[in-house]
Amino acid sequence: MAANGFKWVFERGRSVMKTYGVLALLLLDAFFGSTHGYLSSAHVGQEPPRYTPQHSPAVSSSAVSTPSSDSTTVTENYTAKCPSGGLCTKLPADCFTCQFYYNCSYGKPANFTCAPKKGVDCVNESNQAQVSFNLTMDCQFCWQLDSSQYRCNISTTCMTVSCPRKRYNTTCKVLDHVNCLGKREFQKRLFCNWTGGYKWSTALTLSITLGGFGADRFYLGQWREGLGKLFSFGGLGIWTLIDVLLIAVGYVGPADGSLYI
Repeated sequence: MAANGFKWVFERGRSVMKTYGVLALLLLDAFFGSTHGYLSSAHVGQEPPRYTPQHSPAVSSSAVSTPSSDSTTVTENYTAKCPSGGLCTKLPADCFTCQFYYNCSYGKPANFTCAPKKGVDCVNESNQAQVSFNLTMDCQFCWQLDSSQYRCNISTTCMTVSCPRKRYNTTCKVLDHVNCLGKREFQKRLFCNWTGGYKWSTALTLSITLGGFGADRFYLGQWREGLGKLFSFGGLGIWTLIDVLLIAVGYVGPADGSLYI
């Protein structure tokens, strides 16, 4: 009877040690992975680059900017996208020039005097040709607009799953129908946020069903880890269980650094 008791205690202890051993391996993998990602980041130990907004300097209330005929060397053919005979207030922003003043109240509507560019014909609500018209828009610089009102060049070379999260410099341009103060093309610093087409649900399904053969790692483009799991039979099951948990929480992602869809 005593032998049976010792045997039960031994079996119970081995089961508990196995459970806590798996949890310890999981925590160690997560800890060393995040530490390596942070230490390998190019931003560690460096001051973040300062970003200077690209906009025209503010001027006093008595100064009014007037378009100069000497500075109208436009390289693009703006007349191609300027409708002829349409409403002046509905023209794309590249089809007219305005006398902007910068002492308006931020975010509040302001009235500006504008004129269509050379070669652009427009009318008012009464269908009368106009050489100048009043335009009402919110007082804010182009770089202060909501992100839905401009388009930026997306980078597919930066890592989205790094610690700390990385940013990149890109060029943004305001949409044609949106009016704003300052330069319509400006620089902005954005977070890396792109996808290579990998699905989280597919990766998790492969990890649960065929994870012991490295199918999940192969799918994510991680060939070395996939071969390691294949020839070790999923690390005798331990590696498979860890990968299921890491993919489920989103810690393990595509090898190209993109986000899941």
